[in-house]
Amino acid sequence: MPSRPIPSPLPSSRSSVPELRPDAFTIPAQRDRAASRGSDAPGPARRSAGFRPDIEGLRALAVLAVLAFHAAVPGLAGGFVGVDVFLVVSGYLITGLLLREATTTGRIRLGEFFSRRARRLLPSAAIVLGVVALFGAWLTVPLRRADLEYDVLAAALSVGNWRFVAQQTDYLAAGRDESPLLHFWSLAVEEQFYLVWGPLLALTAYLVLRVVRGGRADGRGRAVRPVAAALAALLTAGSFALSLRWTHDSVSLAYLGTPSRVWQFGVGALLALLPWHLLGAPRVLRVPVGWGGAAAIVGCVLAYDTTTAYPGWAALVPTLGTAAVILAGTPGRGGAVASGFGVDRVLGLRVPRAIGRLSYNLYLWHWPVLVLAGAKFGPLDWPVKVALTAAAALPAAAVMRWVEQPLRHSRTVSELPRRGLSLGLASMVIPVVLALVVGSGTLRLLGPAVPVDLQGLPPGSSDGTSLLVRTAAPAKGAAVVPDAVQARKDFPPDGECEVAPTATTSPDCRFGVVGRPDRIVLLGDSHAGQWFSALLALAAERRWELEELVKQGCPLPEIPVVNPQLGRAYRECDTWRANALTRLKEGTKPRLIVVSALNRYTDDRELLLQGWEKTLSPLRELGVPIVYLRDTPIPGTDAPACVSGHTDDPAACEFPRDKALWADPLADEIAAGRVPGVRTVSVNDVICPGNGRSCPAVLERILLYRDDAHLTNVAVVVLTPRLERLLTESGALPPKGAPAAAAPVTADGWTQLLRDDFDGPAGSRPSAANWQYDLGTCYPGCPAAQWGTGEIETMTDSTANVRLDGRGALEIVPTRDAAGQWSSGRIESRRADFAPPPGGVLRIEAGIALPDVTGPAAAGYWPAFWTLGGELRNGYTGWPAIGELDVMEQVNGRDAVFSTMHCGVLDGGPCQEPRGLGSGDQPCGAECRAGFHRYAVEVDLTPGAEQVRWYLDGRELHRVAAARMDRATWDRAVGHGLFLILNVAVGGNLPTAFGGAVTPATEPGHPMRVDYVSVATKP
Repeated sequence: MPSRPIPSPLPSSRSSVPELRPDAFTIPAQRDRAASRGSDAPGPARRSAGFRPDIEGLRALAVLAVLAFHAAVPGLAGGFVGVDVFLVVSGYLITGLLLREATTTGRIRLGEFFSRRARRLLPSAAIVLGVVALFGAWLTVPLRRADLEYDVLAAALSVGNWRFVAQQTDYLAAGRDESPLLHFWSLAVEEQFYLVWGPLLALTAYLVLRVVRGGRADGRGRAVRPVAAALAALLTAGSFALSLRWTHDSVSLAYLGTPSRVWQFGVGALLALLPWHLLGAPRVLRVPVGWGGAAAIVGCVLAYDTTTAYPGWAALVPTLGTAAVILAGTPGRGGAVASGFGVDRVLGLRVPRAIGRLSYNLYLWHWPVLVLAGAKFGPLDWPVKVALTAAAALPAAAVMRWVEQPLRHSRTVSELPRRGLSLGLASMVIPVVLALVVGSGTLRLLGPAVPVDLQGLPPGSSDGTSLLVRTAAPAKGAAVVPDAVQARKDFPPDGECEVAPTATTSPDCRFGVVGRPDRIVLLGDSHAGQWFSALLALAAERRWELEELVKQGCPLPEIPVVNPQLGRAYRECDTWRANALTRLKEGTKPRLIVVSALNRYTDDRELLLQGWEKTLSPLRELGVPIVYLRDTPIPGTDAPACVSGHTDDPAACEFPRDKALWADPLADEIAAGRVPGVRTVSVNDVICPGNGRSCPAVLERILLYRDDAHLTNVAVVVLTPRLERLLTESGALPPKGAPAAAAPVTADGWTQLLRDDFDGPAGSRPSAANWQYDLGTCYPGCPAAQWGTGEIETMTDSTANVRLDGRGALEIVPTRDAAGQWSSGRIESRRADFAPPPGGVLRIEAGIALPDVTGPAAAGYWPAFWTLGGELRNGYTGWPAIGELDVMEQVNGRDAVFSTMHCGVLDGGPCQEPRGLGSGDQPCGAECRAGFHRYAVEVDLTPGAEQVRWYLDGRELHRVAAARMDRATWDRAVGHGLFLILNVAVGGNLPTAFGGAVTPATEPGHPMRVDYVSVATKP
């Protein structure tokens, strides 16, 4: 799956998303003329209660920090904290506006509130979105253009942050260019917050005023303040806790998600809601508080960078610093403010305020200018970015002068709220229409994203001199396969087997001829996973099994890395790697292990080799061939996007060889003979032929890459013959058609399909290659609670319930916790195709010692060894028609066992359901608890003698002949594959029927012990 060539500590969410989205930074109120004109005259006489020139200047500090960060100005890598400054300021001012209305009028007019915001903000944003939609069509390649129009739609609808969250938390979306509208995430966050916060405050005011009746309206209105403050405090605390958690689990979600940013709005809201103006703090104290807050903000700009875990705890510093600046300038009793030496004086000067007034439009314009210029001219140096950012002030000032201010102050528009809302709606509709028009044209140009017809691919060459067989190379001018749209989605067809960054174990992913003793294991990260189709083809041709153990972005060598999706140390990778190695150690031995990984997790050669040795050492102990498949070239740019813009000249998308092919220390060590037991192969001489200065993105009309780092599945398919030849020449893979390992045949003609003697360390799990766990209290989808039989236990995969005893036996142990909750174990064979050959016999057998418990202590114990029809694995629920063979059951510690066949229909029928065709009690005294005894069932399809027989220690206990039922019922019950089940249930219908309901006297901890399980067939 796509990954960056060099894993970065944060996807583009940290390197480009911080943004300041100013609001109406003046709280509507009566202001003196000097303040309205922007006078810088000192003293309270120049400041009204509603206007804060220092906050207008604070906007300038915030936006300049972010612009410098986006322009990559050296030393200002922490400029993204400017967005935190703005969120606090916005929460303070908007909450103050709403509170002022509630306290003076006794209500909050939501229509007027949203109307003001719409006419203030949306027209300017609509112009930027429209320009991006149109200029993006000119400056970007078609595939990138299609993505951009979706970005326009999301930004216009104020859900851009969630689109970018989905992209940046999705490992599969890595490797694409940054969006010119990525900065619109914060506009979306704010609009989503106030869509909730405004109505919530209005509802709070309404409820409080219903309770507080009588008295003056402003007195009743002031009663809203403490209730609203308590509500804001609750939201702030909850959001901050969520931010800490998401910063740990997914940095993109924490950075861009609305819930994890609410707390910063909440800090600003608390500044407006709590009665700070009543605090008699001396001016001399306000000055250091204000300067300390400003120093905290500037310090973060200088000290933070993209390696800072953000937002999390680190966001507290700029957030509280902003709060300190606001508090320092908050008028006290009688309107007194800080002295002439306060930071508020500096921020209230003419220049900061002028920049602050322009900040909204400047921010809207600067990022699209930077990104679209980069798309057209390539990577830009920071001085060029600074110049472009400064140039963005021209359209920003023009829009503010001729669009924002006229509409904001228009008496016609502001007279009625519905007019402002209509203006806002139109501002959303226009860019949406533009995006749809441009986007639909782009999609028609690109064509539909239909899957590639793999059967129609030209054959690949095996000799290494070309990608395709020479005679099969398509004619010059033929279409590229896959096309650019197809390439983006041309992943290996392995379902959910390439596990995501948060996973710590892989599911049981087996393909090809599942259950065969010969198996290839594909192990590594997404650069190993890209070879899935090739190895599946090689396994299937030999009637082998393929097992995939692949994790996204997880280096196979044991080295520390930071995951860009999680934004922190990749601890899940270490756990997954250890689990994968343990699974291979404890499972059946494979025939071949193929390992591969991105070769750019570190450039520390010694660290890399040490990490490889830690991983390869336990693999070598397995004693099977290990092949290191060298990493393929890394384009470093979005190859499909480039090809979409150069369909007639794909050579324009070639990329530098020296950057694409890194030195590979492990391959060098293997070639030098210093890594015993490991061989190496490479297809790089095919996909980057010759010794020129570049590698192709398209070779012989095959588009090789699906992103900036991974091969398309089409490329892998046509490379399969070459890979097969390399593996066979290395001796790791037998030639096609060579005989596979045959299943062992005993002297009396039985062919063994399964034999597990449960050898392994004490306390370990049974072989994952042979067994899987049933978990919980019901089958997948829970068609019937309590496993459909009234059992009371919860089945687990804990070694407290299922474990090897270290002496060659499996133990399944029912346990009970302090709360009285029972747990136990239930395992199934992985294979579900155990069936007699045509006209032959299937024998299933196990050595079992029953739980050594009797009397009241055994009440509710229900050990069993049984089978079910394999079609149940496919979601088919036709029990009992699908067939069930109970090889052995015992309940309540009784000195008897019984065997049963279930088949036919649920009620009655030829199999007397739900009771089934049973053997009745068969004596089995204390010796069945004290030692192992052989329980077996044979399904005999010999013509003329079709029957099922049950045995205990070789003595036949029971039989059911085919003649006992109609042919259709018989065939449905035994004419298909079966899977095996071993379990100890607790309670349920059957123990109860024999007078053994679970009581407090029932003793936990008595295991059913299994010496071996075998399955064999005979012609």
